[in-house]
Amino acid sequence: MKQSDEELRVLCVEGNNEAQSEIYKRFAPKFWGICLRYAKNRMSAEDIMQEGFIRIFRYMDKYSGKGSFEGWMRRIMVNNAINYYKKNLSSKKETEFQDYMGGQAYDADAISSMSYDEILATLQTLPDGYRTVFNMYVIEGYSHKDIAKELNISENTSKSQLSRARSSLKEKLSKDYGIDE
Repeated sequence: MKQSDEELRVLCVEGNNEAQSEIYKRFAPKFWGICLRYAKNRMSAEDIMQEGFIRIFRYMDKYSGKGSFEGWMRRIMVNNAINYYKKNLSSKKETEFQDYMGGQAYDADAISSMSYDEILATLQTLPDGYRTVFNMYVIEGYSHKDIAKELNISENTSKSQLSRARSSLKEKLSKDYGIDE
């Protein structure tokens, strides 16, 4: 009989290795996508995921029961990806740009015909700062204020990096896949 997430969580807190393995098998495929979106390559994504699961297992006893267990773990994985980005930032400061351009519109049919791997490969071509802000804003739903606080940048830098990420993606999609605004 398949154990519930809560039953597995309790067993993990008690130190049961089989329960940890089952939690990993159950949720790793879902979290892998998160890690890939934030990472520049598969090796970095593997590091992010491994560190994320270490944190999940280390702090599993802190789960309050409020909200879904999966959501709690997902939040840890996203935060871990953001922290990985911060740790691996080059010492150069990101340049602040004041101009923020609105979102770009693309041919939805053309984009929907792209494979997940093609979309992921396109995202991974973005510079680290652009990719991280894009993921946080577009995928995770963070506000520019929250992104600025989390990454220790200004709101204008967050807006600018999102704009530049969109422009870069537009250019790449247009060049590689013939997708125009």
